[in-house]
Amino acid sequence: MKYDYLIVGAGYAGAVYARLAADKGLKVLLIDKREHIGGNAYDSYDEGGILIHNYGPHIFHTNSKRVWDFLSQFTKWNYFQHWVLTSVDGQLLPMPINVNTINKLYGTSYNAFNIHEFYESKKKNIEGEIKNSEEIVISQIGEDLYEKFFKNYTKKQWGVQPSELDKSVLARIPIRYNLDPRYFTDKYQAMPAEGYTRMFANILDSKNIEVRLGVYMQDIIGEIEYDKMVYTGKLDEFFDYKHGQLPYRSLQFEFETFDREKYQEAPVINYPNDYDFTRITEYKQLTGQISRNTTISREYSQNEGEPYYPILNETTAKMVEKYKEEVAQLKNVYFIGRLAEYKYYNMDYVVSSSMNKFKEIEEDN
Repeated sequence: MKYDYLIVGAGYAGAVYARLAADKGLKVLLIDKREHIGGNAYDSYDEGGILIHNYGPHIFHTNSKRVWDFLSQFTKWNYFQHWVLTSVDGQLLPMPINVNTINKLYGTSYNAFNIHEFYESKKKNIEGEIKNSEEIVISQIGEDLYEKFFKNYTKKQWGVQPSELDKSVLARIPIRYNLDPRYFTDKYQAMPAEGYTRMFANILDSKNIEVRLGVYMQDIIGEIEYDKMVYTGKLDEFFDYKHGQLPYRSLQFEFETFDREKYQEAPVINYPNDYDFTRITEYKQLTGQISRNTTISREYSQNEGEPYYPILNETTAKMVEKYKEEVAQLKNVYFIGRLAEYKYYNMDYVVSSSMNKFKEIEEDN
């Protein structure tokens, strides 16, 4: 059989593209080296009957009605507003930093009308262009809050000092001038009612999509016929690392189930300064599952393992440019997603990117 598309990777980028192609009557072969669909959004039930996110907490949020409407074809939603606490100086404080965080930490009485005075008094002026993540944080909130909330957490998560990271890494962390405790403020925030894996199964439920799991691209590439390829794997791996290996920060999860209904005060609690893990997630508080048991995960950052976060700095930027030049020379091969583009993307952005790429390739030709 000849396929219109070979799609490598069954995460968001690959699955969404596969469904769009299938709905146009195109024949798709979707492969993944893992034994499951869904990429890092994969979830499953543990031995205690709790639905866990195997690769760490995934909370869906977007301002895009187009993305929301597309995914809503394949899942019902449990509406959910995510919130996070951070353990600092013996207190559990709201994160992102907001008016309540400041007042609880310093014993002050600021409000939404005058909190800007506090930030103005604390922030540090940086001469010239801001160059790294440390500078971008202290330029907004000053050195004390940076030390308490960001410095050690970032060092644990990335394995390097914030001063060694590109400014874009911490630029996306919000600072609030109000009392809003929500971690995200997007218009659409929810969790798939039956889990992410079920949503992906519904996306891929088409007579025009064949899914093969536990299959490497290298093992199949010479055995099948196809017109176009969508590649969502690691950018450097596709080219056999000819310009060097791009570094990623990985994660390890320590899961533990308890015979009680609730473990902690919030779905996620960050530990920037204590312990060697970065945060604890309690999954029932994300999914809304009712059970007498509860499961948590402690999250440890490391260099080895599944690639999670691209490490952005001047060196990697130069390597990426070389690989992009290689990509530009290819015909009918399209790179989409977090790994293939070596960028940190939220789930909704990957969905949108895949939809845009399909429109560019198929609908406009």
